[in-house]
Amino acid sequence: MNATTSEWMRRLMRCFDAVIAMAAAALALSTLAHAQGVEYSLLILVGGLLLPACGELLGLYEPWRGRSLFTMLGIYTLSWLLTVVLLSVFLVVTRSTIVFSHGWLLVSSLLVLGLGCTLRALLYTYLRRLRARGHNLKRVLVIGRPDNIERVASHLAALPYIGFRISHVITDDNPDEILYRIERLVEQSVFRRDYDEIWLSYPLSDGEAVKTIARELLSVPVNLRYFPDLSDVRLLNHRVAKVADMYSLDLNVSPLNGPMRWIKELEDRLLGCVLFLVFLPVMLVVAVLIRVDMGGPVLFKQTRHGLDGKRFRIYKFRTMHLHPQEGRTRQATAGDPRVTRLGRILRCTSLDELPQLYNVLQGRMSLVGPRPHAMDHNDHFKDIIEVYMQRHRVKPGMTGWAQVNGLRGITDDVELMRRRVEYDLYYIDNWSLALDIKILVMTLTKGFINRQP
Repeated sequence: MNATTSEWMRRLMRCFDAVIAMAAAALALSTLAHAQGVEYSLLILVGGLLLPACGELLGLYEPWRGRSLFTMLGIYTLSWLLTVVLLSVFLVVTRSTIVFSHGWLLVSSLLVLGLGCTLRALLYTYLRRLRARGHNLKRVLVIGRPDNIERVASHLAALPYIGFRISHVITDDNPDEILYRIERLVEQSVFRRDYDEIWLSYPLSDGEAVKTIARELLSVPVNLRYFPDLSDVRLLNHRVAKVADMYSLDLNVSPLNGPMRWIKELEDRLLGCVLFLVFLPVMLVVAVLIRVDMGGPVLFKQTRHGLDGKRFRIYKFRTMHLHPQEGRTRQATAGDPRVTRLGRILRCTSLDELPQLYNVLQGRMSLVGPRPHAMDHNDHFKDIIEVYMQRHRVKPGMTGWAQVNGLRGITDDVELMRRRVEYDLYYIDNWSLALDIKILVMTLTKGFINRQP
């Protein structure tokens, strides 16, 4: 797909979003007999044109190739939210809120979101299947060391739906000939070529060779990408940054900086407040039952490590009889006599975790993130699993990617803990609003029931 085709596709998707938004709002309007008038048509038109404008601002129309479905839907949702906020501000400033039916505003907004996400998901799935069958492919010329080219080829072979196909290879196995071959390639490819992108795949130690080859290839008007071999380096949310007027490859950075941090905070505070109010009656009932059944304190409080290793006090409903504190945290086991009958029910249904909604409102925890472990467990595993403390690059969460994938409960087994850490680091490295929503939905459907002690 050349640049002209790509630009036409971007325009088509902008039109697609505008038409879907206007059609959904008009459909909602048709169900309300009392809500008619030219002002509704004007608002529908403005909203339909504003949605793709907001999407353009947030990068919604960047190429889909290589993007995950949840990332794309997350950006679409953010574009929709920005559109709704801007329209709401406009209506409030112009004092026009009384002109429009509030029911229509709500229904049409939700219908635009639902219809837009559904159609995009269907189109995304169709394109993946199309590419997996060998259509809509981008042809790639790969230049690099034999081992590195093989690594790139194996990755693409494992992901046929991504839509890249290696059409040409230039193997750099003779340093004396590679520049001559590159020069010949440039002469033949300046105006006409049978590939769409050039990928360089070299180890970091070959930085000078990459710089020389890249300089020679500047005359070829296609995307030029460098895939360094970092297989021996553990990366966590790596990125290219400019620091002190120098480019750096950041190998280990927090993903929640700048706007992303505020989006995550907004998600926690707004959704956390809603969930706190929804579960407040449940928490009051549980508190009364604990008081009647066990007496003593209703809450269990313990110090844990939070963001960047800072300490905070976590809250849970008490599920055990009062017992002397031991030097090392001893987790509950099957048939543990310390756990009460009510406590087993609370643990099995994860209702003992509900007070952590207050930790979320405090800003010390997040709804989604790596689960906080006991402090002495952190001290133990940090010396066994080298990347263990990278879990603390984000706030701990009430639920997490590891938990909804079945990795919860007792953490005495080193290999199970290692797997849990891998899931936590995957979450940190791939964080998005859409991933948070996916985890919360998975928690509601299968994450509440806890089969561990």
